[in-house]
Amino acid sequence: MKPTTPDRIRNVALIAHGGAGKTSLAEAMLFDAGAIPRLGSVEAGTAALDWEPDEQRRHHSINLGIGSFETEGARITLVDTPGYADFQADVVQALAAVDAAIVVVDASAGVEVGTDAVWRLADARRLPRMVFVNKMDRENANYDATLDQLKAAFGPKIAPVYLPIGSAESFRGYIDVVEQHASIYANGEPKEVPIPDEMRATEESRRQALIEAAAEASDELMLKYLEGEAISDAEIETALHTGTRDGSVVPVFVGSAHRNIGVRELIRMIARHVPSAAEVGGRTTTDDKLIEPDPAGPFVAQVFKITADPFVGRLTYLRVLSGSLRSQSHVWNSTRGEDERIGQLLLLHGKDQEPTGELKAGEIGAVAKLSVTETGDTLATKERPLVLPPIEFPAPTLTVAIEPVSKSDLDKMGPALQRMLEEEPTARVERSDAGEQVLITIGDAHTAVITERLKRKFGAAIATRTPRVPYRETIRGKTQAHGRYKKQTGGHGMFGDVWIELEPNPGGGLEFTEKVVGGSVPRQYFPGVEKGIRETAAEGVVAGYPLSDFKATLYDGSFHTVDSNELSFKIAASMALKEGVQQAKPVLLEPIMAVQVRIPETFMGEVNRDLNGRRGRVMGMDSANGMQVITAHVPQAELFSYATELRSLTGGRGTFSATLDHYEEVPAHLAEKVIAEHRKELAESH
Repeated sequence: MKPTTPDRIRNVALIAHGGAGKTSLAEAMLFDAGAIPRLGSVEAGTAALDWEPDEQRRHHSINLGIGSFETEGARITLVDTPGYADFQADVVQALAAVDAAIVVVDASAGVEVGTDAVWRLADARRLPRMVFVNKMDRENANYDATLDQLKAAFGPKIAPVYLPIGSAESFRGYIDVVEQHASIYANGEPKEVPIPDEMRATEESRRQALIEAAAEASDELMLKYLEGEAISDAEIETALHTGTRDGSVVPVFVGSAHRNIGVRELIRMIARHVPSAAEVGGRTTTDDKLIEPDPAGPFVAQVFKITADPFVGRLTYLRVLSGSLRSQSHVWNSTRGEDERIGQLLLLHGKDQEPTGELKAGEIGAVAKLSVTETGDTLATKERPLVLPPIEFPAPTLTVAIEPVSKSDLDKMGPALQRMLEEEPTARVERSDAGEQVLITIGDAHTAVITERLKRKFGAAIATRTPRVPYRETIRGKTQAHGRYKKQTGGHGMFGDVWIELEPNPGGGLEFTEKVVGGSVPRQYFPGVEKGIRETAAEGVVAGYPLSDFKATLYDGSFHTVDSNELSFKIAASMALKEGVQQAKPVLLEPIMAVQVRIPETFMGEVNRDLNGRRGRVMGMDSANGMQVITAHVPQAELFSYATELRSLTGGRGTFSATLDHYEEVPAHLAEKVIAEHRKELAESH
């Protein structure tokens, strides 16, 4: 691509609910601009920006894709994003890199849950927006209903610029409300015609609404509007540009990406009205310094995505905010305080990469094989180590236990997971309190994609299952127990004999003391007794879970001058503990989570009933940012699949977070099942 300047750069993300046609729209835009030689298809797996095998098999985007083209003196870089909630991380990454967003809406479905979600993400970044009402050729397409939903959801700043002519099979073109003419498509080409008589009244009312919206962005225009003066097309265009840039106006366009209607007009409007990298102004650092988009300024860039490949290695996506970055140079990772060597810089066009010698302020590009840099890091100079705020991602909530499928996968699993985590900011791998390795993701589809990639890209096949609940065991009663271990051999034998007292110790963990008098157990054997108690407690006595919150006191015993040793007393103490626990009213404890559920008010009844069905106790209700917040205590055993089930229950509008609050006794009938399962596992292992 030709060298350019920030005032000519338009960085735009396509965002939407899944299935609205973002990738098809991006494909049509790239084709119309001459950036790709043929028009690919998402359904056929030939779309330029859906090139990963996972995407081609599923027929929808999983990762963000980048494509660029030049038109009317502007370079437009499109960042296509996934629409499904499980892959929202890439939407967050894309919005961190761009200066505006095109919200794509399905004309037959209107404003959907994903539309609300991506709109809120764009609000968080304060990004200017346009709306493209897509699929006007689809059965049940209803532009008026969709426009009404947009206004109801996002307010009066929604301003229709184009109106469709016809719908479904009869959709054939649009009316330009600003320039007041119609365009009819025939054989893929638009032809300007007069506005149809039956649509003239609608066009006039929509033009009036557009003028009202545009007047909000211009005091001068507002005055003329209030005084009833005529407003020219040029004045509307100027106000439209100003309003789009500051977010007070959201222009609405129509078309069909599938039939390539309205697409080249959208390209023209992006070039005219989307703010350039120079117009959006600077970004603020963590210490409130302003970074201006000046190519001659000091170098600053932010990393917004990392991909890991077993052959190419790490590919780091970045947006240059100030200054310029040259190939074969060195930069300073201000976030981590480390030097990084920059190799060959790349411009991205789907899966294709174009080498470039330099990236200037406003440009989006990539570089391979950075060693310490992670998503969200700031790259700058050591002399001016500015740091931008990190990119904030949604927290993962779906937990599955993972294990290698075979022994050969065991060796590959660790490195593969590490590489996977480099490119998945919304996934975590942890060791659970139950001793299992667990993968925490956004949802079922996210988990499935990760496991498929681990096998396809890194050769590590892993199996997933529901995690074990990290139960605990404790006692409710007080008792005394005897443990005696005696073993005679040809030489020295083994002899240990202890009496211990067990009692509850709520919240105090495991406490060991001794009250031996008269030397019945010599002091040198006390460590063996304590070790036997602690090791047995860690393994569990009743159901194989750690025994805690009890006090064990060694108060008597006996020894043999020749055969006693520390190991003998360790075994004797273990025997005493196992016997004593059975006599001290053992119970099973389960983790109780403090849960916050955020939902629209219409789902309050269903969600409350569902929480009650999960043995939850609702502790309170509140409202925040237009959502209802339910606070509850819920057993962890009931939450492993809650992320998926809450999404189903609320149509994707509900989210939750959970943290460990305390442990409570498991109801008797459930405890019996857990203990029975443990005994079954023991029997099978033997």
